[in-house]
Amino acid sequence: MASLLEGVDQRTNLVGENRLELLLFSLGGRQRFGINVFKVQEVIQCPPLTKLAQANPIVRGIANMRGNTISIIDLSQAIGRRPQPDPQKCFIIITEYNRSVQGFLVHSVDRIINVNWEDIKAPPKGLGTNSYMTAVTDVDKELVEIIDVEKILAELVGTTTDIENPEEVTSKEDKIIRVLVVDDSSVARNQIKRTLEQMSMSCTLAKNGREALDILKQLVGDSENVTTHLDAIISDVEMPEMDGYTLTTEIRSNPQMKDIPLLLHTSLSGVFNKNMVQKVGADKFVPKFNAEELSSEVRNLLEDKGLI
Repeated sequence: MASLLEGVDQRTNLVGENRLELLLFSLGGRQRFGINVFKVQEVIQCPPLTKLAQANPIVRGIANMRGNTISIIDLSQAIGRRPQPDPQKCFIIITEYNRSVQGFLVHSVDRIINVNWEDIKAPPKGLGTNSYMTAVTDVDKELVEIIDVEKILAELVGTTTDIENPEEVTSKEDKIIRVLVVDDSSVARNQIKRTLEQMSMSCTLAKNGREALDILKQLVGDSENVTTHLDAIISDVEMPEMDGYTLTTEIRSNPQMKDIPLLLHTSLSGVFNKNMVQKVGADKFVPKFNAEELSSEVRNLLEDKGLI
């Protein structure tokens, strides 16, 4: 199974080209699911698990991995399906999300595929707040679902959007700061929105890079500069149709948009992302999600640009 992930480090050239690689897996049954390879550290047969008293039912236990203790989350149960009946016959996808390492218990692991973000679509409208689907794509004429892992983790461990000492942030002209927030996860969008609203900022929300770019083009029309309407952009990296790196490249190549402050805010982490920020021309990179850190970095960015 480890061979599935061989050469991941050599695949970094896909990022920034609006492409990614998905690790396909099953939770039992015919439906297939996918996860970005860059979130995956390792795939292993499920080891013996140590159960925790009074733990959330979706946490099937803990495992020791190379000296580190990690929680093993039954991904099927987490999204409202039946739990895996026999963990020892399952696999663990070890991932890093939002600065933490966890293992997801899945029934089986299929293969890695190379796809274009343009072929990954937002989920159908009307799914409601109980849906854990953040995107879908077609593989071999079958639907592959991409799960909103950030929603699962937020429900499991909780997150706070409270800032300890919130202060109103206004422009030098004493006007409200206007921010475009771009993220495919409804949980992440609302986390950012609630954080910025404590600083008395106004938020416009977009579900992916394509939608954000359409909003920006509508704002500028034929001649206006986008900074007439917006003061900053906060964007996720992983999004259907157009990722955050491609969105940033499009913005920086447009004379009417190129000067707007832009912060990338992503559950992807590591030196690689900091290098990509410089490559595509973003101003800052902030790992998800810490309300205090995000508010501080937004304030610093606006100060650096002379806007406040």
